[in-house]
Amino acid sequence: MASSSLFLSPSTLKPSPEWQSPVVFSLYSPRSPLLASMAAQQGRTKRSSKPTKTVLPTPPLTEATETTSSKKVLVPIGFGTEEMEAVIMVDVLRRAGAHVTVASVEPQLEIKASGGTRLIADTSISTCSDEIFDLVALPGGMPGSVRLRDCEILRKITSKQAEEKRLYGAICAAPAVTLLPWGLLRKKQMTCHPAFMDKLPTFWAVKSNIQVSGRLTTSRGPGTSLEFAITLAEQLCGESVAKEVGELLLMNTTNENSRKEEFNGVEWTLDHTPRVLIPIANGCEEIEVVTIVDILRRAKVDVVIASVERTVLILASQGTRLVADTLIGTAAESVYDLIILPGGIMGTERLHKSKVLKKLLKEQKSAGRIYGAICSSPAVLQRQGLLKDKKATAHPSTISKLTSGAVDGAKIVIDGKLITSRGLGSAADFALTIVSKLFGHARARSVAEGLVFEYPRS
Repeated sequence: MASSSLFLSPSTLKPSPEWQSPVVFSLYSPRSPLLASMAAQQGRTKRSSKPTKTVLPTPPLTEATETTSSKKVLVPIGFGTEEMEAVIMVDVLRRAGAHVTVASVEPQLEIKASGGTRLIADTSISTCSDEIFDLVALPGGMPGSVRLRDCEILRKITSKQAEEKRLYGAICAAPAVTLLPWGLLRKKQMTCHPAFMDKLPTFWAVKSNIQVSGRLTTSRGPGTSLEFAITLAEQLCGESVAKEVGELLLMNTTNENSRKEEFNGVEWTLDHTPRVLIPIANGCEEIEVVTIVDILRRAKVDVVIASVERTVLILASQGTRLVADTLIGTAAESVYDLIILPGGIMGTERLHKSKVLKKLLKEQKSAGRIYGAICSSPAVLQRQGLLKDKKATAHPSTISKLTSGAVDGAKIVIDGKLITSRGLGSAADFALTIVSKLFGHARARSVAEGLVFEYPRS
């Protein structure tokens, strides 16, 4: 990520006292009420390949959100919202203890994002009109930013936010496409995605990954989303909380690990459009899922998201609701060039228990096709005997469970047709490395530039 990240260097932000009320830091954990409720609910049912109507449990209030110091955040979404930006903001701010409401500006709650990922909002924007938020944060994406701009309720909420000198922010296209027509950028220094910089007032436009101007914070694109979210977390909850969240996300690169180590190098190039399977489960890590899917689809990879649950509706680890493309039983009828497992402690366990996925993975390896895992999910490969005589890495909490082939010191490890990575903070690098192996470095660089993500030139 960009070197200006707040937890990598002394903060340049000087929050006013009202931003610094104490907050109880909390994270969803394997024993959290959210994950426990999902486990209990699913323990009472048998897995089936047929979709059923399921009501997802509502994410409970964590210890932090139950306190009077908890901060309220609104993240609106619409058709064509950039999924990485929306999901990363929600995930990071919830980890920081904020009570985040994801609100749809559309008539329905289910939204198809710009990269094709389907998200389900917590509520409709109409229910938020009388609420007071500590922060309103707008994701970008097209036509998502236009959909936000054209929502009169959201315009009133955000305008009131600015008038009453509370925090608001926007990323990617949203500063230029949404905030500018609303008149909320006057006499503010701002940034946005490079493709929209010419729409900003020249005198006030700044080419920086993050720009803070009073209560307004703006950023450039999907590749700066983590840094943007951490900046917002610092403004809301204080520097120590933001730093701790950044470290948990493995974003602290003071002692920069090598980006990639490769063993037993082989070519991955194909003579057809690569077809990739991403299996997901309740409790999976939403940043990893959405980042990998978004980046691969930008590279023109055919990506299929398959649920190992009884329904395509998935409740991810930090409460984001995702809709898979299909069920794993249906997905198993096809052959994939690559299968990638996302992490998340409970999600990893759910993936491991899927007999259909277990069979797919064994067939993948025996056929000499590509497979991979990130964060805690390399443990699934380990338990199924798919890391034998292989070099691999994993999340620091998981790497000790791997075989003697564990490589602790690289963000990404490739061994032949196996690829593994450490976790959230390396998800974009992980996905871009896959793009590079499939299509060449030039394609990966091109995708990275569109993301506004720093990627090696060679």
